[in-house]
Amino acid sequence: MSKLQSLQIYNCEVSELSKIPVIPISDFRDWIIKAAQSGCRISALFGKPLDKNRVRLFAVLANDEAGTLFLSSADVEESYPSLTAECPQAHWFEREIAEQWAITPVGHPWLKPIRFHSSCRKGQDAFGRKPEDKIIPGITNFFQLTGEEIHEVAVGPVHAGIIEPGHFRFQCNGEDVFNLEISLGYQHRGIEVALIGGPNKRTIHYMETAAGDTTIGHAAAYCQIFEALCDCNVSARAQSLRAIALELERLANHTGDLGALAGDVGYLPTASFCGRIRGDFLNMTALICGNRFGRGLICPGGTGFDLEEKHLTELKGRLAKAAKDITVAVNLLWSTPSVVARFEETGTLTQKTCADLGLVGVIARACGIDRDCRFNFPSGIYQFAQVPVSTWHTGDVFARAYVRWLEIQKSLAFINNQMETLPQRHAAVPLDTLSPEKIVVSLVEGWRGEICHVALTGSDGRFSHYKIVDPSFHNWMGLSMALRDQQISDFPLCNKSFNLSYCGHDL
Repeated sequence: MSKLQSLQIYNCEVSELSKIPVIPISDFRDWIIKAAQSGCRISALFGKPLDKNRVRLFAVLANDEAGTLFLSSADVEESYPSLTAECPQAHWFEREIAEQWAITPVGHPWLKPIRFHSSCRKGQDAFGRKPEDKIIPGITNFFQLTGEEIHEVAVGPVHAGIIEPGHFRFQCNGEDVFNLEISLGYQHRGIEVALIGGPNKRTIHYMETAAGDTTIGHAAAYCQIFEALCDCNVSARAQSLRAIALELERLANHTGDLGALAGDVGYLPTASFCGRIRGDFLNMTALICGNRFGRGLICPGGTGFDLEEKHLTELKGRLAKAAKDITVAVNLLWSTPSVVARFEETGTLTQKTCADLGLVGVIARACGIDRDCRFNFPSGIYQFAQVPVSTWHTGDVFARAYVRWLEIQKSLAFINNQMETLPQRHAAVPLDTLSPEKIVVSLVEGWRGEICHVALTGSDGRFSHYKIVDPSFHNWMGLSMALRDQQISDFPLCNKSFNLSYCGHDL
């Protein structure tokens, strides 16, 4: 990849903003397309306003095999030639850029909002809407099929229980789904905008609630940003405690997902067991910091809590019991033919579709793609203690369930190893002011997949721009593709096998 077109960095490496090439938009577009065709993928693609007329587009491309990141930028005004037709993984990013900055990606095959931003650069977005229009996001101009036997089924945005709002519209022929369109953005919270001018006392709380079930993952990504910009090294003990918390978060959510999948096919033994065992894992996090989701555990410079010897002993005992229980509960799934038959060949994604869309996390690994930040872009303790990448090859509901089970086993082994070799206590790391005019990218493998945070600082050392890409942002389109040519009754099972975040998308 040409050095004139991009800057090569590593995960959590700080670079001067001035070193990022600013190239013509035509070259920027060609660079992204060629890189994607050569095996790189888009981790982040976003715009930052320069003035009332110009927006600078930034791209962060990841090379999983080499563990390197490439950054480049281009300035645009009213429009630019869309990448999506030749680089499908740019599809969601370009729609976001259009609605945020009123920049039209000309030739985009499906240009419509993914959210509605109440403020943008010119008082209206690329779709001609103004804030006072109060358009409900995404409820207009749905994709439609025509024919005497074609019908639509609409689900949401209001769902049962505590599920957040999201709208699903199916184009069907009988029970067969031809197309699923997903409309989100009902609770856009403006977190990224609120982060500008930080960090301050509120910043860590925004991170912990970006996606509530991924408190540890997003807090860890932010703290790595902060620490890189302060040029400080966090103690080995704190890094180990962070990793233990991250894996406990993974264990709780994977366990809950397996139980929910069992419930969706009416297999109550595993569903009942996993609901309780998920709570056991959450309570282990609470044992460390007093909060089941890990609020307050991770903070810039280290951790807000230490693990006392008596709590370490209790954690070991609880983990051993939970490991035994989850093994029994999950093996019930694999030994029940009716469950396995329902999982197999349902909601299948091909490896090519997965790669074309740039999917991440469990979804990618279930398609046979070795994509895991703990291995490809290790940071913290993962630089020294590897977690083997778990993959399966079939790309269906079974694969997504089975990869979760493989990861549960590896996370249990990792936590046990960390507890046996937990480094000695160290003093807290003093933090200085953030470096001005810098950029840093932080990647963390959350339980859903790659979490990407990108921070840019201004001349005052404060955040001039902050971009968060939750793994759900990459993967919602994958769910839509998994439903094609499936029975509509397969939707609940497929949806749960993805288990994507609404709030993580609606930042």
